[in-house]
Formats: sequence, C-alpha cells, structure tokens
Amino acid sequence: METITLSGQLFQYLITGITVGSIYAMVAVGFNIIYNVTEIINFAQGEFVMLGGLIMVFFNVVLKLPLIMAFPATVILVTLVGILLDRLAIRPIRQPTVLTLIIATIAASILIKGAAMFIWGKDPYDLPAFSGRHPITVFGGVIQPQYLWVIGFLVVIVIVLSIFFDRTITGKAMSACADNPNAASLVGINVKQMILLSFALSAAIGAVAGITVTPISLMEYDRGAMLAVKGFGAAILGGLGSFPGAVLGGLIMGSIESFGAGLISSGYKDAFALIVLLIVLFFRPSGILGNIEISKIKRF
Repeated sequence: METITLSGQLFQYLITGITVGSIYAMVAVGFNIIYNVTEIINFAQGEFVMLGGLIMVFFNVVLKLPLIMAFPATVILVTLVGILLDRLAIRPIRQPTVLTLIIATIAASILIKGAAMFIWGKDPYDLPAFSGRHPITVFGGVIQPQYLWVIGFLVVIVIVLSIFFDRTITGKAMSACADNPNAASLVGINVKQMILLSFALSAAIGAVAGITVTPISLMEYDRGAMLAVKGFGAAILGGLGSFPGAVLGGLIMGSIESFGAGLISSGYKDAFALIVLLIVLFFRPSGILGNIEISKIKRF
C-alpha cells in the first residue's frame, strides 16, 4: 500500500510539473518568436498571459459569453494589444538599439500592469474549468481535467507553429527576416510587417496560456511579472531562440518546481528551478538545445 501511495504521489508531482511547465513553455515560445525576428527580449510577454486570463474572465464570467465565443474573442483582443505594443512602443523609436527596445518593452509592461490594476483591481479572479473540476484518478494520482487542456494546447501550438514556419510563405519570410533582415528587404519582404506579426503571434500564444491556466491558479494584475521570469528562464534553459528548447526548458522547470515543492519544501519551489538553471548555464551557456550564435528561427 505504501508503494502504491508513493507511486501515486510521484505521478501527481509529474503531471502537475508538466502542466505548470506547459505554461512556462508557452511563455518561452512567445519570447523566442520575437527574439528570433528582432533580437530583443519582450519583457511584456508575461502581461499578455495576465491579460488573457483577466479578459477571459470578463467575457466568460461577467458578460456570460459561452466558452466557444469568449475564447477566440480574448485571443483576438490580446493579439491587438501585441500589435499596439509594436506600433506604439517599438516602431516609433528612432535609431533603435537592442537595449532601447528592451527598455521600451519594460515600460510597456509597467503600463499594461497599471492599466490592469485600474480596471480589475487587486483581487484574484477565478474562471470556470473548461470540462468541470471533477478529478480523474490515474495511477494513484489525481488529475484535474483542466491539466489536460493546458497540455493539449501546448501540443497544438507546437504543431501549428511547426507547420507555419515550415510550410507557409509568411513563416518562411519571418525566417528570412531573422536570418538577414537586409537581404530579406532587398528581395521584397516587408521586415516591419514581419516584426508586427511576431508581436501578434507571441501575444496570441500568451493569451492562450493565460486562459488555460486561470481555472487552475487564478489570475490577478501582477501575475505577469513572475510568469515572464519563469518563461524567460525556460527559454534560457532550453536555449534562447530554439523552439524545441523552449518547450523542453519549460517542462524541466515545471517538473523541478513540482518535485521540489512536493519532496522537499514548497517554500523553495522557485529557488529549485533557478538553481538548476544556473548549473546548466555554468556548463553550457547556450542552454540545452541552443547554439552560441543564434541567427535564425529554428524549426520544431
């Protein structure tokens, strides 16, 4: 009986870690999409996740829109926020450098957080789970149905982005801009349009992450900052610029947090993942799957 109980606990830690890691992976993929095209780190990425959760609460809980309508409406609205971020904070900068663009994203993050606090206040908000909250028992562990939605959406995002970058003209144009923006411009590719698209895609993915995680852990105006830190850590751990690395890094960080909190202490769960991140970077500064020179979008 003790062995079964222990096995159930370990499986519980694993599925919880994969679920949390899937959210980190989505945030990390959003970081990489913008980084690969512009070489900047968008520190407002976590705010896209926060807005996804809170706007979904507004549509689904306050306005009583059904899930099938509220979900795409939320993604579209957050995508528009990503487009405005590029239009209002990135594109107007004259003679931009990587540092000034990063500072612009930090300023945008602060403004978005302040606006969210003004609109929704400081209280956390809950969202009904997509398939209810009746737990499923598997191998002695308890799985919430929402966990499967989170993992499933990560799989869908991976497949869609893989097809997008490998099979579509627009995806290949983004790859060309990432590889050599000057050459891409000479052959007729609108580089500014590709940058705009990268912000739109990263915002949409952030919105999906926020929508799917809110029924599990609630959402409030200041959650974006920590999610950005964890997502950025996942991107660095896996290899900045590598999409497979982002997914792997997110799953590793989530699993380490879950097992560390369950087997050692929940008070140090954030520290466990960061310690492993530092150890990996000490021996491999480019990350697990990253290259020292990252100059183009890597495919799944």
